[in-house]
Amino acid sequence: MDSETNKELGLYIAYGAMVTMAAIPIYMGSVGSLKSMKRPANAPKPKKSESPLEDSEDEDETITESLTSNDAYMFPVIGSGVLFSMYLVYKYVDKKYINYVLTTYFSIMGSAAVTKASLDVLKKLIPAQCLKCVAKYKVTLSKRSKYISHFNFTVIHFMLLFASIALTVYYSLTKNWIASNIFGLSFSVNAIQLLSLDSFKTGIILLSGLFFYDIFWVFYTPVMVSVAKNFDAPIKLLWPRNIFEYLFENSSSFAMLGLGDIVIPGIFVALTYRYDRHMSWKRQPVGQFRSTDFPKPYFKACFTAYILGLITTTAVMHIFHAAQPALLYLSPACILSVLITAFVRGEMKELFLYTVEEEKKDEKSEKKTEKKTEKKDEDEKEILKEEEKKRRHESQIIEQTIEEKIIENKEVEVEEIELEED
Repeated sequence: MDSETNKELGLYIAYGAMVTMAAIPIYMGSVGSLKSMKRPANAPKPKKSESPLEDSEDEDETITESLTSNDAYMFPVIGSGVLFSMYLVYKYVDKKYINYVLTTYFSIMGSAAVTKASLDVLKKLIPAQCLKCVAKYKVTLSKRSKYISHFNFTVIHFMLLFASIALTVYYSLTKNWIASNIFGLSFSVNAIQLLSLDSFKTGIILLSGLFFYDIFWVFYTPVMVSVAKNFDAPIKLLWPRNIFEYLFENSSSFAMLGLGDIVIPGIFVALTYRYDRHMSWKRQPVGQFRSTDFPKPYFKACFTAYILGLITTTAVMHIFHAAQPALLYLSPACILSVLITAFVRGEMKELFLYTVEEEKKDEKSEKKTEKKTEKKDEDEKEILKEEEKKRRHESQIIEQTIEEKIIENKEVEVEEIELEED
């Protein structure tokens, strides 16, 4: 194999690795975001897990940060301000000192992110039966006997935490690209799980705004590329452009993909996953609400469109040998895939009416119905109690009447006996 063919093959492997690494956190984050949905009142409570890694006493909903349309409008503006500020800082301040601060910050945050992401993976990979021998401990926080909070942990939690800290130290000392990718993937999964869009309208506004943001800062200024190259922190995924050269000669340039090109479209893809669950439960409210076994037409369409959009980005970049704004391709791909799916299924109105508030309204109406049913049952019980009370009262009157008759008869008999004696 000559050097040119070797280089070309290495480049294709790099592109494939980047697409795969981008797809994994989006899929994991989308599935994990299901926990942010409110469990409907008519859904059965989740079964208690036998795994010590699960905290069955916690609420089964995860608290998330919801982005509104106002946030979406401001996102490109704030993002532009932060990006340009970073560009100026790198231009006039020694980047060595800036990267010390960034490394410290992201290392601390990264330890927590890697621990949580690793725990989520272990929950899926290790069957509960294999963990029966693992002891579970509980720490309760209280103030003057008033309960504040609690958390459960096992020896596995400590092992993961120590491994994350060791990885942090290793990354800080070596800046190894594999360690950087582990942090980047963990950040992405956690961000997609914990950030949510309140509606498709908000998602379309966000992706559309960042579509123009990406085009401007990549095509019309050197700012984006300059900051990406100088920013020495795990906020991008890396892969050697020629893996063979890297393995045998330990020297190669790297292909990179910013986490923003994963997280921003990722929270939109996660919204489609939750919408599929919402519509599926609305049509057929059976089984466990948190189950992943339900039709996913919107998620499949949007997730596939994201992958195709990313492949298109790398293809254009490869052909023109120039950096490409990924959201130039990813934003239209994600938006159009959802709109086309809704149009084909005749659900355009339902799509734009869906909001996080609708879930809350559904929950409230279901609780209201449940309360009405409970009140009706209570009223029926009260009526039955009154009827039972009435029957008992009547029975007592009858018994009393019978007793009085018996007493009267006995008195008559006594009088007759006395008369006979006389």
